[in-house]
Amino acid sequence: MTHVEDELTSQPECWSRAAAQAAEHAPALPAPGERVAVVGCGTSYFMAQAIAALRETAGQGETDAFAASEFPHGRAYDRVVALSRSGTTTEVLDLLGRLKGTTRTTAVTADPVTPVMSLADEPVVLDHADERSVVQTRFATTALTLLRAHLGLHTEAVVEDARTALEAPLPEGLVDCAQFTFLGRGWTVGLAHEAGLKMREAALAWTESYPAMEYRHGPISITTRGTATWMLGPAPDGLARQVRDTGGRWIEGTLDPLAELVRVQRLAVAVAAARGLDPDRPRHLTRSVVLEP
Repeated sequence: MTHVEDELTSQPECWSRAAAQAAEHAPALPAPGERVAVVGCGTSYFMAQAIAALRETAGQGETDAFAASEFPHGRAYDRVVALSRSGTTTEVLDLLGRLKGTTRTTAVTADPVTPVMSLADEPVVLDHADERSVVQTRFATTALTLLRAHLGLHTEAVVEDARTALEAPLPEGLVDCAQFTFLGRGWTVGLAHEAGLKMREAALAWTESYPAMEYRHGPISITTRGTATWMLGPAPDGLARQVRDTGGRWIEGTLDPLAELVRVQRLAVAVAAARGLDPDRPRHLTRSVVLEP
């Protein structure tokens, strides 16, 4: 079993543990009414998008999401939440250093002995979800679960859906598709982007991701026999039929969207295996991006 497989199968337990710790970490997490920015890089940026959408929809306050390198320094926030598994990513550390003493910051990380611990005002450590793999799975979804629980949006039904996602077989023939498109709406747009990233990182697969209705404005033109379109969350009316009319394959997301992401993680590993690739050694990637001065 690869590190990726081992780590992705542990997600139900990681999620339950993070949800149980939400009250303990509450003082370090955004309070209702705060104006908040959530930042990250790569997978963490896509989780930031999901968190921002969830928080705003819950009526907790204006919440933006940015890649750490693109943070708008002319804009005022009550708190900036940085997601960083390794706690060593150059862009995140640079941003936290620049904000220190001017804006309250929280860092959600997996490693308690990295530079992010001293740069953030309030670190939150999810070391039980740390990973050996380059390709992120459980840390990202556990961090999102912590924030969902903090917002009162997590239930044990989500954990049960994750177990189902791990146990149920993938749709027959899906591994053989030549192209994959992932769609979301609201908070699941970030999950769709992350699903596409997992397929590219682990399996070198041709993948795209869009807000569901934007897919209809051009990208659907690539859909045909041998392609798959996977919806994370409820689909807009009529979209499934339009995809099927192209000859492409439609995958309906029937589980909680975060559990659907677990299914995509499994698909990425399966496609990698079918192509003779090692998902623990993704091409051109390292566990943390640390730029030389």
